[in-house]
Amino acid sequence: METLTPLAQMIGARGDLAHLVLFLWAGTVSSLLVWTVREMIRSNRRFDDFVQAIARLNRLFSDFDE
Repeated sequence: METLTPLAQMIGARGDLAHLVLFLWAGTVSSLLVWTVREMIRSNRRFDDFVQAIARLNRLFSDFDE
């Protein structure tokens, strides 16, 4: 037990290890959720830019047909 930090010793002595694990799990899951939502937003923006570029090309090529 000499290698444990004082915080870990305190938590272990009080029996709150399950609370610590639950807190770490919840924090990790919340962080992953925030990261996932940000990536989805970025992906949607890139897709929107792609669709707008295709629309510009369609307008450009339709001008040649007229």
